[in-house]
Amino acid sequence: MILECQNLGRAFGGVRAVSDISFTMRAGQSLALIGPNGAGKSTTLGMLTTAIRPDHGWANICGFDVTRRAAQVRACLGVLFQDPALDDRMTPRETLNLHAALHRLPRRDTKDTIEKALDSVDLTEVADRTIRGFSGGMKRRLELARACMHAPKLLILDEPTLGLDPQGRLDLWARINALRSTGMAVLMTTHVLSEAESFDQVGIIDQGRLVALDTPAALKSGDTSATLEDVFFQRTGRALRDTQAFCGPKLVGRGT
Repeated sequence: MILECQNLGRAFGGVRAVSDISFTMRAGQSLALIGPNGAGKSTTLGMLTTAIRPDHGWANICGFDVTRRAAQVRACLGVLFQDPALDDRMTPRETLNLHAALHRLPRRDTKDTIEKALDSVDLTEVADRTIRGFSGGMKRRLELARACMHAPKLLILDEPTLGLDPQGRLDLWARINALRSTGMAVLMTTHVLSEAESFDQVGIIDQGRLVALDTPAALKSGDTSATLEDVFFQRTGRALRDTQAFCGPKLVGRGT
């Protein structure tokens, strides 16, 4: 297994943000986690990426415990954060060079690895320009290149298309699907339910608990007229969650 978690949970200030989350992922599998605001999606990813320490249960990634072997876990992961995690005073080449150093990629291979990463996201021509002037789509592509340049076993995406225009979303998804086709496992959170339709499995999180986990077709219970949105509302209701949303520590960039 690439990922195993059992009864994973975390509370903040007496408020339990995540309770008893359990699921597994195999190599090459894709899983989308969906849920209302404050449901516990980002806290779950925070625990899996070692940014937040679980206070209940356990999780292993690539055979390493996320609490006791955090450095080894991070080496197995590529992470695309919900909020931008780039220094816009740097250039793409400088950004990727720093990432290569953080992941201790062999120096003799660094130049070629960076060139391939830049080419993979069509940023070669702007590799030496400062990121400050980049569009949102260009920054997102650079973040994807950075997340994948060390060949991670598991790619974690937290609201990957947030803030992108339709063209940017289409382009990013083409790139993510290309990575999936290589056998890379992909774990994603999203509020755009149509993005989850193509994933192998979809998990619905509500009030910190995993209330459903299955293939998109199975979640619809064979109803060909049903949509994932229908299933989502059946499981979580239609009431607004703005006043219920719990704002725990955000999943922010750490150079992963």
